[in-house]
Amino acid sequence: MTQKELSEKTGIPVSTLSGYFAKRSTPNIGTIEKLSEALNVNKSDIDPRLVKGSMPNNVIPITKITKIPLLGTIACGDPILAEENIEEYISEPADDLPSGKLFYLKAKGNSMKPTIPNGSKVLIRLQEDVEDSEIAAVLMTEDNEATLKRIKRVNGTMFLMPDNPEFDPIIADKNHPARILGKAIRYTSDL
Repeated sequence: MTQKELSEKTGIPVSTLSGYFAKRSTPNIGTIEKLSEALNVNKSDIDPRLVKGSMPNNVIPITKITKIPLLGTIACGDPILAEENIEEYISEPADDLPSGKLFYLKAKGNSMKPTIPNGSKVLIRLQEDVEDSEIAAVLMTEDNEATLKRIKRVNGTMFLMPDNPEFDPIIADKNHPARILGKAIRYTSDL
């Protein structure tokens, strides 16, 4: 079968097929399925990586999964009531996680944009303090409300700084006490 005939049978352009045969590019799984049907061969005959039990040299296997609780929503704007109800568990490869107690919070609001988008899940490591300029989950202790902000300290006053310039900082001092719950490590977002 010529490349042109294979192209007509699969709908894959001849130029794309030429790249596969010259090993300049690698077909994706959908293309491999089309080729295996057209040629009446197994998918692993086209791409040996699909043989059960085989793995490419550049793949690092996941050896252990950890389930991290999603505790609820945290404000990225005005503080909201901190409700520590586990909504779900998020599975993560254990090798990619920092040490310590971890939990996720769902970001709500736009004060940390563009750094943390509204609706993203933010991984927090439980710790009582963070360095200046790090992002932390902070509990406003008077009203048990939590927010997610960048920390800045000046003369004994802690400023909870938004990344979005359209929002004002929140001042945490003896008149408005606050407690750092943990450090924001990273966020994930669903498409």
